[in-house]
Amino acid sequence: MSGHSKWATTKRQKAIVDAKRGAAFTHIGNLIAIAARSGADPATNPNLALAIEKAKAVNMPNDNIKRAIARVSDKNAAALTEDTYEAYGPGGIGIIIETATDNKNRTVPEVKSALTKNGGRLADAGSVMFQFKRKGIIIIEGSGEETLLQVLDAGAEDASEDPESNEITIYTADKDLMKVRAALVETGITVKSAELQYVPDNLVPIADQETSEKVLKLLNALDDLDDVTAVHTNAE
Repeated sequence: MSGHSKWATTKRQKAIVDAKRGAAFTHIGNLIAIAARSGADPATNPNLALAIEKAKAVNMPNDNIKRAIARVSDKNAAALTEDTYEAYGPGGIGIIIETATDNKNRTVPEVKSALTKNGGRLADAGSVMFQFKRKGIIIIEGSGEETLLQVLDAGAEDASEDPESNEITIYTADKDLMKVRAALVETGITVKSAELQYVPDNLVPIADQETSEKVLKLLNALDDLDDVTAVHTNAE
């Protein structure tokens, strides 16, 4: 498997900063509200459990989580819709942009503007998506052959180790994400994050530092939009 791009690591670091200034709460609140449509009990709704876990990872207050879940039964709350957009960026990279919005007429122009201002453009549906697969991504603390064996025994499809950070990135089938996460927790392994992502089949190398800076600026601009819940890329 091609593995994470540098953006995946940068995005995790950025999420910590965004959480400190509350910027992440809008994104995650929308994710929780959408997931709660399939049931308000995280014990029987894996997608909601996943969204709540993501909220707790950035220290989102419990009251915010409860309000997001309550939006499902609030008749006065604006309805949220999920949309996914495909785009190209500097250096020919592919980008997948996931959104949750109560006003598509606001979201689309904002996404287009962030792209065009930073050297990107919207792509036709399917022209980028075929280069990615929907996977569960789990980051755990640990390294070494014994831990990798535990990971595979838990039902992971693949894993890559980063001894420098003492972390292992685990890949699962999308439907197996919560099951594998639960199995890892049972063995005493520390799970740092667990989420669904679009993982590229192959990474696109960035030719030079200037292009790399343009790519990062574009991805950050998209990620900063309130209606954007996730940004994925095949940039190496």
